[in-house]
Amino acid sequence: MEAVTLGLLAKARPETLHQRGVWHADVKPFDKVFAVVWLALAMVTPVVAGLDKRFGWSSMSMATFYAGAVPLTVGFVFATWAMLENEHFEQFVRIQTDRAHRVVTSGPYRIVRHPGYAGAILGALSTPLMLGSWWTFVPAGVLALLFITRTALEDETLRRELGGYEAYVQRTRYRLAPGIW
Repeated sequence: MEAVTLGLLAKARPETLHQRGVWHADVKPFDKVFAVVWLALAMVTPVVAGLDKRFGWSSMSMATFYAGAVPLTVGFVFATWAMLENEHFEQFVRIQTDRAHRVVTSGPYRIVRHPGYAGAILGALSTPLMLGSWWTFVPAGVLALLFITRTALEDETLRRELGGYEAYVQRTRYRLAPGIW
């Protein structure tokens, strides 16, 4: 699925794709910590699933694979839509003064303020179902909490540092899930 996103970005938003691979000095300190923890959790998740399978700690029916595939796909499509809609969708949190950073209010940003993170959380929580491991919900849950924390910190940064964001907050009230938060 990532290949599809990369292909779409290469065609529709090549500058966004390029910027996602560039390190910028003005990345927020909290996001440097996020990156390290995220990477560790991304590596631990399949290890936990493999150990669970190897030692038989838990089991799920094959139906859970399909139950996980649907929300994983929905989350992936939602996050990809956000990347295509927002030319400032970089890998790390920073105010992109070098790229005339502006508030994006169209597409999935009409629904929630952080649709990429909403999609990532949905994907993280769907992965254990697809891997057939109840124990994999532990790193997946920590990853979801990590994205919720990142959402709060980024939202605070944008409110403080990005012109027009506060007005956007008044129109699009929810960060990740309509009616919830």
